[in-house]
Amino acid sequence: MALAFIVPASLPQFASAQTATAAEPAKAEGSLPSVTVNASADASAAGLSEAYAGGQVARGGRVGFLGTQDFLDTPFKSTIYTQELIKDQQARGVGDVLKNDPAVRVTRGFGNYQESYMIRGFIANSDDLSYNGLYGILPRQYVAAEMIERVEVFLGASAFLNGAAPGDGGLGGTINLLPKRAGSEPVTQFTTGYETGGQTYVAADIARRFGPDDRIGIRINGVRREGGTAVNGENREVNLMTIGLDYRGNSFRLSADMGYQENNLTNPRPSVSVPTTFTSVPTAPSGSTNFGQPWVFSNERDKFGTVRGEWDLNDKTMAWAALGTRYGTENNSLSGPTVANMNGAATARRFDNAREDTVRTGEIGLRTKFNTGPVAHTISSTASSYWQDSRNAFATSTTGGLSTNIYSPTYSAIPVLTSTTGGNLSSPQTTSKTQLWSVAIADTMSFYDDMISVTLGARNQNLKANSYSYVTRLSTTSYNQSAVTPVAGLVVKPLKNLSLYANYIEGLQQGKQITDTTAANFGQILSPYKSRQKEIGAKYDAGKVALGVAFFTTTKPLAYKDTASNIESTNGEQRNRGVEFTAVGEPLKSVRLLAGLTLLRAKQEQTSVSANNGNYAIGVPKTQANVGAEWDIPGVKGLAINGRTTYTSTQYLDAANKQQVPSWVRYDLGARYTAQIAGRVVTFRGSVENLTNKNYWESAGGASNSGYLVLSTPRTFVTTMSVDF
Repeated sequence: MALAFIVPASLPQFASAQTATAAEPAKAEGSLPSVTVNASADASAAGLSEAYAGGQVARGGRVGFLGTQDFLDTPFKSTIYTQELIKDQQARGVGDVLKNDPAVRVTRGFGNYQESYMIRGFIANSDDLSYNGLYGILPRQYVAAEMIERVEVFLGASAFLNGAAPGDGGLGGTINLLPKRAGSEPVTQFTTGYETGGQTYVAADIARRFGPDDRIGIRINGVRREGGTAVNGENREVNLMTIGLDYRGNSFRLSADMGYQENNLTNPRPSVSVPTTFTSVPTAPSGSTNFGQPWVFSNERDKFGTVRGEWDLNDKTMAWAALGTRYGTENNSLSGPTVANMNGAATARRFDNAREDTVRTGEIGLRTKFNTGPVAHTISSTASSYWQDSRNAFATSTTGGLSTNIYSPTYSAIPVLTSTTGGNLSSPQTTSKTQLWSVAIADTMSFYDDMISVTLGARNQNLKANSYSYVTRLSTTSYNQSAVTPVAGLVVKPLKNLSLYANYIEGLQQGKQITDTTAANFGQILSPYKSRQKEIGAKYDAGKVALGVAFFTTTKPLAYKDTASNIESTNGEQRNRGVEFTAVGEPLKSVRLLAGLTLLRAKQEQTSVSANNGNYAIGVPKTQANVGAEWDIPGVKGLAINGRTTYTSTQYLDAANKQQVPSWVRYDLGARYTAQIAGRVVTFRGSVENLTNKNYWESAGGASNSGYLVLSTPRTFVTTMSVDF
């Protein structure tokens, strides 16, 4: 729910993240130097950037292979949400954290329950999240929040900084999740909770350091959620276990993460499709209505792990290397309704699929600093590799064979699967392989005592993809292409706390794989495509409040299915122009703020359907605004209340802009109380999400450039109690 609270200073803060410092001088000849150990996502020398005033966001974060930078020093825009905010908002997953961001709106994948995000008006799927800088390691559909130290939202194209995303997202921005590490103080925290619908929650967070000078650390997180939700008949089960290890030496640092997550949905509510022949959108049903079929389910299992090391070659040069792997399985029986009229009558079919993914990825890098006369240089270079084998199978029942109504649902017995062209559900075979590799180099040059800095660089990226027939297992399409994505960034600081910046940067994605089973070229992988971004902006640090403004324009190719040929292909481009305003911090004593406004103009251009040229892109609101605040109640030690207002303007469900989805406003309210009880720090948290129980279509899809309606959740009460031992 709403914004983070600050624990009163008089109470122990066992799990607060702190900035790591360099090793101290040796205490005596022959003894090990003492090392100040604090929380750090990758056991790096720099550690985590310190939290900004109010504790909800951090001062800086990872800027791709350029490393961690303060927000005033980088020619890009990003927001880094802290562990304090994640915990105090009782965030269940990544999407709950991103609901704070005015540049992001949370939606779903095409035809499934995958969490997806509209960033600056471009879709980014959850399988394009990065984990401590590596793509493809995290579970595809959903990532539980308990494993996360911070959520870093980078706004804008980032192929140069991070390499091409393995999916077809990331043009409007990327999301990097930082794992938890053991800090200087031990952590033993247990949490239990309950929410509307009967869902229960238990979690444990344990961290210790040991060995000489506490150089070795371990952080263990375990989670179980199980039970109903505020949506009628819906049930969710999440089981998570992660282990984070790290070693901090004098000139060598090593970290590793291992995790296992189960995400099981029973009778989940699906998205709703609307025929393009409709000239309006049906009214949103009650948020508690479930028009899914009771036999629908979605199960996901993921095992993942990473290892990362840093070596200080000398006091100016550092090398690093990282490796990661994931093995994931998914099994689903889905049934999304398509409305037949404005009275809510709808038809559906059964769609079963099975998927297995094997991912291996890694990177190496080198960063060094030197001066040439009055110019200070930081040279960063990297090489990265990504490999994925995806095995899939599917089967369907008769199209439109099920009848229901989104306002007054009727339920049917599970129909028989009739298709024979989707492989073997019990033994899915390889249907796509992806191989990405790249090399990049950049030079950040600083002039006039860091008043001016210029970043120049380029990445050479190779993308190789193959798709295979579900039946014959023979290759159907393939490509092996390379592209160079440059970057140019400028930062000017007329004042130490004022940063003016500009950048040109490009995005690069492998072509999307056609997931629409009704398309004649279903399963085909389209050619890669680039996006181009230009941005200027300003950032101001007033000490207790940070203000930002950014103006940007980004273009990307569009992919649509031609109604005549029934073939989906690249067709025209989408041009997004926008401006963002943000304000975060602690403007008044005991009052914290997290607010922003995004204005977007996302238009279709150069499409083969000339009537669509100049129309707005599917699923992109023109205005997005978030205002969140929290207040420590005077005279009641440890008590704070918080609230958040979210506004999303109208958006379109179709390319012809005949189907307009109404705007919506949502209010969230929460409170937190921290006290010492029997010598233990106990924190009670409670929130009411969608306070007014408003019924609205939360998003108009956007994955695969297709429109589909995602219904809002009803009023939901969430409570938790945490105890520190």
